[in-house]
Amino acid sequence: MDDDEAVRLATASLVRSLGRPTRMFASAEEFLASGHVAETSCLISDVMMPGMSGVAMHERVIALGYAPPTIFITAFPGPDLKAQALANGALAVLEKPVDAGAIAHWLSVALDQA
Repeated sequence: MDDDEAVRLATASLVRSLGRPTRMFASAEEFLASGHVAETSCLISDVMMPGMSGVAMHERVIALGYAPPTIFITAFPGPDLKAQALANGALAVLEKPVDAGAIAHWLSVALDQA
């Protein structure tokens, strides 16, 4: 999810091109209210969004008892943010603009584990 529609559409298009189904959400709140949290097999989220941040949303998902592999993307990759996200179980924190190969790699790590 990303509050920037162009980034959201580009990321979803990339994920679909890799043969993966996708759902898009404009905000953390929209995702949490969607009814799709339990069935999420991998979460790709921007960190900085209006309202709830991606990291706060990830913490809420964990508190609800779910732990989907999570990939964060951000334009502001500070060491504290990265440490917090990884400590909460995120797979990766990628800097915008995100390389398609990095997304493909981390999706494979998240979804192709035996």
